[in-house]
Formats: sequence, C-alpha cells, structure tokens
Amino acid sequence: MKRAFSGVKPSGNLTLGNYLGAMRHFVAMQDEYDCYYSVVDLHALTVPQDPQALRQQAISLAALYLSMGIDPQKATLFIQSHVPAHAELGWLLQCTSYMGELSRMTQFKEKAEGQESVTVGLFTYPALMAADILLYQTDVVPVGEDQKQHVELTRDVAIRFNNRFGEVFKIPEPIIPQVGARIMSLSEPNKKMSKSSNSIGDIYLLDEPNVIKKKINRAVTDSEAIVRYDPIEKPGLSNLLVIHALCSGETVTALEERYGGQGYGAVKKGTIDAVVAVLEPIQARYKELLASDEINSILRAGAAKAQREAEPTLRRVQEAMGLNVLQ
Repeated sequence: MKRAFSGVKPSGNLTLGNYLGAMRHFVAMQDEYDCYYSVVDLHALTVPQDPQALRQQAISLAALYLSMGIDPQKATLFIQSHVPAHAELGWLLQCTSYMGELSRMTQFKEKAEGQESVTVGLFTYPALMAADILLYQTDVVPVGEDQKQHVELTRDVAIRFNNRFGEVFKIPEPIIPQVGARIMSLSEPNKKMSKSSNSIGDIYLLDEPNVIKKKINRAVTDSEAIVRYDPIEKPGLSNLLVIHALCSGETVTALEERYGGQGYGAVKKGTIDAVVAVLEPIQARYKELLASDEINSILRAGAAKAQREAEPTLRRVQEAMGLNVLQ
C-alpha cells in the first residue's frame, strides 16, 4: 500500500468544514493507504499557547480523530512531540532550506501581517512540516488548496536534498479533494469556516444540536428565495446545499429538485437535520473516549510505531549530511 501522511494542529476548535473538507477523507483513505495521522502540537508553538490548554487540545483532537472513524488497527495515530525524530529532522531540513523560499509562504505572510513581532518558528515551520511528511517516505499528502504550497515546498526541499546527498527521500504528491474542500462560513460565505475565528458562522464538531440549529437558521442567504445552486450569485444558499449534500450523501442537483418551490426555510431545516445526524455519533464516541484510558493506550502505541518507522529515514539523513551516527 502507498503511504499517506497528514497532520492537524491542536489549536482552535475543529469545524464542520475541517471534517467535510479533509478529515472525513482521512477515514476513507485508511482502507486504501498506509496512513500516518499526527496531532502536530509542535506546530502550535509558533504562536503563544497556554500550556495546560495545549495539552488538553492535543488529547481532544486525537479523540476526535478516533471518533470520526480512524481505526488504530488500520492507521497510525500519534502526537507529533512524542516522536523526537520530527524535531530533529526539522532542524536538519532548516539547514538545507532557503530564506527566500520560506519568506514566500502565503500562510507566514498572513499570520505575520500586522504583528509587532513574530517567532522564528513561525518563519521556519514549513521545514518542520516537510520533516513531518518526509520522515515516513510518504507517497501522498491529503491537503486543502490553501496547504498545497507547503507540499510543493516539501517536494522542492526533498529534491534538492536528494540531488545533493543522494536518494534519501521519496517525493510526495498532494491529494486535494474535489468536492467539499472549501466549506464556507454561514455568516460570511466568501470566507472558509475557521477553527480559530469563534464566529456564529462556524459550526464546530462539538456544537450541541440546539447551537447548530441556531447557527444554520441565522445563515446568510439572499432575497431571491429561489433554490438554485449558484456559488457566484447565491454563495450563502449554495454553501448550505453543499453542506446538506455532503452530510446526507445526496447530490446538490437532487436537493435543488427537492426544495424547489419550498423556500430557504425548508433548506435550512433539512441542513440542520443532516448536520446533526452526522455529528451526534461523533460527539457520543468522543465523550466515551475521554472518559476512559483507551485514548492514551492508542497514542502510546501509535508513537512507538511512528518512531520505529521514522528512525531509519532520520539515520539515513544524518549519515548523508556527515553526522557521526552511533552503531
């Protein structure tokens, strides 16, 4: 089986957009790929964090991975900082990365804009992201469109390293889901749902049904009152139709036909029912995991397996770069 790697930062609250646009695909991929899924807590340190909150968020995110359907018998789930090879390879790749290419990263520009000061880690974290991927000789990386640039940088770093030191790294390819990759805010349908904005327009995976109902009922639509999928002229309604379709397993065309002539209230009610039906079992499993020690056992086993798999690649990099490796 080809290998896939993906990592998610334990910061903010995961949204329905994160699930439909990316994480639901992780569940499907574990039957087709040898998957390594990581809670990348080292990346969260690029901006100030409350230590206790960060620890809790990392466990919470791991529990959500499992609640969504990640099977530890099929996929390897671990917390990034539990595998020291990530930090070491991240430093080694910083030493082969260039200031110019890191400064061009869109996310660095966005996060640094308007800040009085930024950490060195915020600037160099794409090298750590490259290490995350390359450690496992990854074939494919499932990403959203906004993360594609990081995979391209990873490819550049790997190719440069191989050309200089010999064939050490496999060159990964990005996989971008074609449907549902961009779930938009309910209140600002020109922006993606964000796990950090804490907005009424963002549906979070742990939102209770009454909260979901309130948010969807307040969703921005338009004054035309005609149910038609048109992302340009009717972005708010179109976003609801996409969410409804992805949660219910129906097509947008089928929903257009069903709700034609019924108005937007019917669309919102149907979307509420579909979203709640998807999230309720996830939330129930999440509560079970946090009430037991099961998640800690899974994470310990995942970290041990990930470290065993990462060690040969790290050793090859060390030897290639001229470091003395103890036998």
